[in-house]
Amino acid sequence: MYDPIHITSEIGKLKTVILHRPGAELENLTPEYLTDLLFDDIPFLQDAQNEHDEFANVLRSHGVEVLYLDELVSEAISTHELREKFVDEMLASSKQSERRITKALRQYLLSMSTRDMVRKIMSGVRKDEVALPPEHHRQQLHELVAQSSQSFYLKSAYPFYLDPMPNLYFTRDPAAAIGNGLTINKMHWPARRRESLFMRYIINHHPRFANNNVSVWYDRDKRFSIEGGDELVLNSEVMAIGISERTTAEAIEMMATKLFAGSNFRKVIAMEIPKSHAFMHLDTVFTMIDYDKFTIHPEIRDRGGKMNCYVLEKVDGQKYPKITHETDLEHVLRVALSLPKVNLIECGGGDPIAAAREQWNDGSNTLAIAPGVVVTYDRNYVTNEKLRQSGVEVIEVKGSELGRGRGGPRCMSMPIVREDI
Repeated sequence: MYDPIHITSEIGKLKTVILHRPGAELENLTPEYLTDLLFDDIPFLQDAQNEHDEFANVLRSHGVEVLYLDELVSEAISTHELREKFVDEMLASSKQSERRITKALRQYLLSMSTRDMVRKIMSGVRKDEVALPPEHHRQQLHELVAQSSQSFYLKSAYPFYLDPMPNLYFTRDPAAAIGNGLTINKMHWPARRRESLFMRYIINHHPRFANNNVSVWYDRDKRFSIEGGDELVLNSEVMAIGISERTTAEAIEMMATKLFAGSNFRKVIAMEIPKSHAFMHLDTVFTMIDYDKFTIHPEIRDRGGKMNCYVLEKVDGQKYPKITHETDLEHVLRVALSLPKVNLIECGGGDPIAAAREQWNDGSNTLAIAPGVVVTYDRNYVTNEKLRQSGVEVIEVKGSELGRGRGGPRCMSMPIVREDI
């Protein structure tokens, strides 16, 4: 028995990571449905794949083992019984109730090879792909005529039986490795809620993870939402978690309570950030890049440099954590990490125009692959230069198409093994 998941920091040398290479799901984006699918623009798939391949090759060239989500899921679903269960759960998570189309979709998906089935679920199923029996068309017509003319138009015009999952290449969010366990996350928006089901099957059934006592600190069936972009492991005893548009305070407290009871972690710093699409996760505005260095977008603090931080601490002999309110982020980080000082490197060098532009393009969303070594998008040249001036090694990758999904190198990666620091 070994530890297939081992994350005790944000900056320890990265050993193993889970990625998802963008696929046909991006080609199922249309302007009419961008908002529902959480996109602002439509990436060009071929260039997005080339950029993602470059990103993966940069990681490999630095000794990182790259695993792909679709391959792990396909390897986990190794029996006919698991294939059927997986399809049934995915259809249920896709809000497919007991209708005639559900049976047709089930048969359509199960007729494929496992790899093709997984990729089809990821890319979405269009209505013109599934051959339906004549009686279904009659029943569908009766259902539509019974509705108003507006509802008839909307239902008949919508092109999908199963929605595409274009956000999948942001593997950071559906699950987050913490210590020797992980959170399998309840995603905030309906467009992403199915994504964490993939990780549930991987953890339960893939030979690399199953039967290895992988702890689950928070599960996808919980009431409150939490997402991996808000979860940062600062060291083997301390986490930072964003209270954000997509992660609730209730989820943080529930997760911290279980984490404290089952691991060596003793402190969680809950950092409140503006609840907006531009600041969707903590890692879009704050990341750790070295023992004492952090990137930060200046707008998450008020004009006096303050922000709301709630420090949850384990108290031996008590079930629930002690909670303290602080507003001095530097002080909180120094105390939590036992550091004499910390260096907060501002996105865009603090210039309000450069900071806003580069934060939109994920200037603060750095992926540390070793202490003081980070991967960033090349387009964020102002922030990258400030990082270099602070002694950080910056490895740039292209992100012109990948960045259209509003996520950077950290968003696109789920580290599962790092060396201890």
